[in-house]
Formats: sequence, structure tokens, C-alpha cells
Amino acid sequence: MNRRLITLAAASAAAVVLAGCGTTEPAATSSASADAKGITLTDANGTEVKLDGPAKKVVGTEWDVVEHLVSLGVQPVGVADVKGYTAWDASAPLTGSPKDIGTRGEPSMDTVASLSPDLIVANTDLPAAAIKQLREIAPVLTIDSADSADQIARMEGNLDLIAEATGTTDKAKELKTAFEAKVAEGKKALTDAGLAGREIAFADGYVVSNQVSIRPYTGGSLIGNVNTALGLKNAWTLEGDKDYGLGATDVEGLSKLGDVEFAYIGNESEGTDPFKDDLAKNSVWKGLPFVKKGNVHQLADGIWMFGGPKSMEAYIDAVVGALTK
Repeated sequence: MNRRLITLAAASAAAVVLAGCGTTEPAATSSASADAKGITLTDANGTEVKLDGPAKKVVGTEWDVVEHLVSLGVQPVGVADVKGYTAWDASAPLTGSPKDIGTRGEPSMDTVASLSPDLIVANTDLPAAAIKQLREIAPVLTIDSADSADQIARMEGNLDLIAEATGTTDKAKELKTAFEAKVAEGKKALTDAGLAGREIAFADGYVVSNQVSIRPYTGGSLIGNVNTALGLKNAWTLEGDKDYGLGATDVEGLSKLGDVEFAYIGNESEGTDPFKDDLAKNSVWKGLPFVKKGNVHQLADGIWMFGGPKSMEAYIDAVVGALTK
């Protein structure tokens, strides 16, 4: 995987040098009050954020934040790494021409300031120094990036907090209801196909110094939570990091999985597929039970593994379709 996934790894276990970006910031309370003077929210950093009213001109510094905004019907005026978001998150496509504000880890303060936003939404992966600078431009609402204790609850809580800031709480309820319905639909389809309790290992891979490293999505990951909700069993037994629920292993480590379903999401923008390309002649890989049985499933591009309800609905459609075809 390239730099887009590498920027995610700050949050993964120390052994993982590629992946998301966890923090130890306090979780958002998602409490808000509205009166004649506007809206007051408490964000994930415990900061009180005051707005004159529902934010309309919003900047998003991370892709999960951007997906939440777009799903709620709020097209952001500024987005971090527009090209990357477009490639990796097709579930909530951008409309119009939002300004690219730079990378997800280092937004351009001058570019953000030029947009005169009502609100900047970030997650707790963004360095505190950057948050401080952004607060000099406009109110900043931070959401918790992840929580391996309950990723689905964290996802929905983040959606609710952003909805409160943008006056779109009714839309948030619709999104959560649709997601719950999709989970029920997917679970029924898997049960009807005799796949209830089937073991699945979701992972992604990347190449460093000509060696393929595997990043398992354990039961504490968002994908892992969704798989469990679908009635599948997470095949990974190793422990993931406390924020994203991501682990680290290599090709030899896959031999512990046994007869499972193996799924991953690549992306054409990466230019290579470690599982199809780099491991094609690897004897260990070719000897794995799930490889020999043809139970390796590449899911569709454009499903962001750390996204919101829209991404997870797309994931459910993809994984259920792959397992039941």
C-alpha cells in the first residue's frame, strides 16, 4: 500500500508502520445545547465549541470526517487529499469542487484560512499543534478517530456529533437506521447461505523492502465489528492496537488461520496488489488452505475501511456478495 494507507499507521500497534492513527484523547461526550445565541458542543478533546448556528461552510481534515459530512448532505468547502478521498471512499462522493487543503496529517493553514469556514472538523489523529493553529482560523470540532472497545458505537457517535454541529440530526437518524437495516439484511443472507459463524480474516498488505507485510483487522477493528454483527467469526487471534484494532504479521503468520475466508480491499490507484502480484509465486502463500480452496476475496475498490455508515454498507454488500456467490 502507498502513502495513503501509510498515513493511517500512526495509530496501529508500534510494530505496524503503515496504518491509521490512534490517540489517547478523551472521547467526545456528544452533548450539545442550542439557544438563541447558537450551538454549543463538547468535542473529543473536551473542548467547548461554540457556533452561531448550524455550520454551512465546513472543512474536513480526515476522510472519515469528510464521509460523515457528505453523508449528512453537507458538502465540505475544503477536503484533505481530494484525490485520495475520491479513490478510497466512493460511498460518499464529493460534489462540486472542494478545495484541496493538503495532506491529512498536515493541512495547509493558509489554504484553510482562505476558505473562511464556519467550522473545521478534524479527528484526534491530527497533531495537537495543528489543532491549535486551526483554532486561530475557525472553531474546530474534533471527533475520536477510533475505539477498539466498540467501533460501531464510536462511528455512530461521531456521526451524531457532526450532525449536531451542522443541523442535520434527522439525516443522521436516517443513516443509522439504514445501516442497521443493511446489517440485518446481510446477516440474513449469510444465514440463509449456511455461513452463520463462518470464520473470516480481513487484512490488507503492503510491501516494504521487497517484503510483504500483512495488517490484520482484528475483532476490535471497525471491519471486525461489522463482521461480528453479520454473524461471522473473526479468525484473527492476535491482539490489535487499542484504537483501530489493527495488528501486524507476515506471510508465515497466515499459516495459523487454517480453513477460513480471507478478504481484502485493494485499490487500482496503488498500482500493485500484494496478494495477487507480490505473493503470486510465494510457496507459503500458495500452500495456505484458503488460497488452495479459492477462498481469497478481493472486494471492490472505493470502500474506506475506516469510514462511516455508507462505507460499511458498501462493505456489507461486497463481503456478503463475495461469500454467497
